[in-house]
Amino acid sequence: MITFPESPKDKLVLEEGAVFSPRFDAAGLVTAVVTDAADGTLLMLAHMNAEAVARTLETGVAHYWSRSRQQLWKKGETSGNLQRVVEIRTDCDQDALQIRVNVAGADATCHTGRRSCFYRTVALVDGRAVLEDDGSKPLFDPKEVYPGRP
Repeated sequence: MITFPESPKDKLVLEEGAVFSPRFDAAGLVTAVVTDAADGTLLMLAHMNAEAVARTLETGVAHYWSRSRQQLWKKGETSGNLQRVVEIRTDCDQDALQIRVNVAGADATCHTGRRSCFYRTVALVDGRAVLEDDGSKPLFDPKEVYPGRP
């Protein structure tokens, strides 16, 4: 399994060097922003621990850490909508990743069956913040794919 070196203390080395040393937070996680490799659509935001980053690099299929289930998860393993990694980028101080993917299957990333987890907008209506649906429809029936899920 791939291991990652400790983050360099020298800011210039961290920001301009060639060593990939993700800066995991106190919980051992780094934020991952996932976008469609073809059109740039924001698909999801997730977290990765060192094992998830390593497995993603080794297999070319996106793996994440589920904070709610406290376990590693291979995205799309249940639904068939695997995320094949095209490119991984890190930000300047290596505490966030952008993962560009092609999604297999129904091209749906969200457990609701939609292409993107970001299917609602936040609006201010009569002084209240409300959510408005963007009109995207599920590409599969989540009740069929994830039995027992509400």
